[in-house]
Amino acid sequence: MHPHTPRRRRRQLVVGAAVAVSVALLASGCSSDKVKRGFLPGYEDGQVTDQTARITHLWNGSWIAALVVGLITWGLMIWCIAAYRKRKGDEALPIQTRYHMPLEIMYTVVPIVMVLVLFFYTNRDVTEIKKVSGNPDVTIGVVGKQWSWDFNYVNEDVHEVGVMAQDVGSLTKDDLVDGAKGTDKAMPTLYLPVGKTIKFDLTTRDVAHSFWVPAFLYKEDVIPGHPNAFELKPLREGTYAGKCAELCGEWHSSMLFNVKVVSEQEYQQHIEDLRAKGQTGLLSDAYDRSQNDGETAGNMPATEGEGQ
Repeated sequence: MHPHTPRRRRRQLVVGAAVAVSVALLASGCSSDKVKRGFLPGYEDGQVTDQTARITHLWNGSWIAALVVGLITWGLMIWCIAAYRKRKGDEALPIQTRYHMPLEIMYTVVPIVMVLVLFFYTNRDVTEIKKVSGNPDVTIGVVGKQWSWDFNYVNEDVHEVGVMAQDVGSLTKDDLVDGAKGTDKAMPTLYLPVGKTIKFDLTTRDVAHSFWVPAFLYKEDVIPGHPNAFELKPLREGTYAGKCAELCGEWHSSMLFNVKVVSEQEYQQHIEDLRAKGQTGLLSDAYDRSQNDGETAGNMPATEGEGQ
């Protein structure tokens, strides 16, 4: 009997056990909702917007393609290491091949095809996501500023003024809106009616920001002098956290807001509440170039008496 056979057999058993455990873990997790959505933010009781399925499908498809490429690459590397290693007793190194034309062609063609396929699906989905119908049910004017957000309810001619949080790290459970993580009662809250097509018009008064609601699985840049827009339809009532995803200055981390997707009745009640507070009319969304000379980098955001 070969002296290394028992050791080799034990090694095979260990490898086989590790593979079996990995397969079992993957199989047990594949049915979970979190795995199906690629560990993106989401809820088991329904999609948050009408774009959730599209974005999730693109995300999962990209990861599956990346994993397949990774497995093939690692497989080829391990095979080459094992098949072409210098074995005990060899008097010379294995044959060193300088080039192999079929492999060279494959290394060139396959990456190009992969990039083109990824570009096609990404362009298709992003074009659909950014498509603006021109006839939304509700139009929201989002105005970024250092370091908060103002919201104009364009159809209803009312507005909400945002004031920056002073110490995000001191939030407690009592400060959360409806117990939703990442929210703060002191932050501006954007109300959206469920089941309605919402158009977001994005502008900024100073530097570049980025409007991001993680639960919506989408963010859009807010660029000085270059308005952006996108549409979506909220499908799930709930409270969600929003933030700026573009480093915009000293208090960037405090540039937070809340989003509440509510029934039509609750939405209209919120509009009437804003009118009762005197918050009628629309706030200016004009880009002030004079604020971009560095003088306002440390200024606090506008309060309710400013910018109206």
